Amino acid sequence: MNRVVIDGAHIVPVSEAEIPHGHLILEEGRITHIGAGPAPSLPQARRIDGRGCVATPGLVNSHNHLYQWATQGLFADNTLFEWLVGSYEMWHRLDAEVVADTTVAGLAHLARSGCTTASDHHYIYPAGRGDIVAAEVDAARRVGLRLDLARGSMDRGHSAGGLPPDSVVESLDGALAATEDAIDTHHDPAFDSMTRVSVAPCSPFSVSADLMRGSAELARSKGVRLHTHLAETIDEEEKCTREFGCSPVEYAEKLGWLGTDVWFAHGVHLSDHAVQRIADTGTGIAHCPTSNARLGAGICRVTELLDAGAPVGLGVDGPASSELTQLSAEMRQSILMARARLGPTALNARQALHMATLGGAQCLGRAHELGSLEVGKLADVALWRIDGFGYDVIDDPVVALTFGPPPPLELVLVGGSPVVERGELRTVSIGTAAHAGRAAHHRLTQEVSC
Repeated sequence: MNRVVIDGAHIVPVSEAEIPHGHLILEEGRITHIGAGPAPSLPQARRIDGRGCVATPGLVNSHNHLYQWATQGLFADNTLFEWLVGSYEMWHRLDAEVVADTTVAGLAHLARSGCTTASDHHYIYPAGRGDIVAAEVDAARRVGLRLDLARGSMDRGHSAGGLPPDSVVESLDGALAATEDAIDTHHDPAFDSMTRVSVAPCSPFSVSADLMRGSAELARSKGVRLHTHLAETIDEEEKCTREFGCSPVEYAEKLGWLGTDVWFAHGVHLSDHAVQRIADTGTGIAHCPTSNARLGAGICRVTELLDAGAPVGLGVDGPASSELTQLSAEMRQSILMARARLGPTALNARQALHMATLGGAQCLGRAHELGSLEVGKLADVALWRIDGFGYDVIDDPVVALTFGPPPPLELVLVGGSPVVERGELRTVSIGTAAHAGRAAHHRLTQEVSC
């Protein structure tokens, strides 16, 4: 029997009251008991000493671009549009091998920051470059994290007024057919699924209105979720107003893109009306504070979105615009940026942890399965060591977790199985992950230099 007992930890269920000295019992991949005080003696159980640790749900990354691991550190002083134009000169050379390697490297890095579920928005599918979707799914299984593969698409290349080169866009019919095939082949709706697929055209400035509408129809016919970038920069706002005569959120609503099955990345530039429409429709937002700051895009109105009742998760975005960002560190970054806007009560430690766990699960449509520590949910758990130097003088365990650098990880479990123990990966070695990332980087950058 796959039975794990975590004993003596400060339990933070997120959805319920915290238990200062409690225990968790995990069996066959699910949480079977949460209680105060010492755990009962159970046969054939692996016992974890949780004293000096805080136990939280595994973190949920609600927006990422894993392929960008290969192009970190470039175009460091450019706007989003300038950064995209320059990056496409390399990204159009992506193939299945590069995607497999960047998936291993990126997910290994995320695992070591307490992440157990990651949504990857991949929207570049150059013709004749292998089965990119299958390569990503297989690589994620090697690392052992749950993958939400947001199968992206673009049909509006440079010649049609879009940003990407024509070499990376698909036809309308081709994009929809390939997305449907990804769903039919890889989407697993089971409760303990390791792979989900969502429909995720890239953005209004690289996708036609017909592809946006067709994507919404496809997702709803298949019972999967919808994702795209929206309202990230002022440039986007101006381009949307100029081309469509309305704001990005108004444009999305015209196309059928608001609802409880939709989440947007960024949502930085939102009017009061847009915030309320997002909340009223149950549309989610993936907040990516480090990337937004790195690109100078602005600061998401997280406080207003949460006050209005919108689901809000955290995302690290692509490593090329958020170099080496840890998902755990985004909790601190979200607090600091919200408070820089609105003062010290704008966002607190537990709200940040909620965004990193249950908020992200809500965005991905998996709040009934993961994102909180509750009996019956999946045994996706992060155990953080907060009794070390510096952390040991902070009395509030959640403040210790979120206000400073991320504390050391004692354990990360996905479905009760260890992925990280005492900071070390147990599925693939960190050396293997690092080599994969370097190999992908060299292939893309050497091709450009040649």
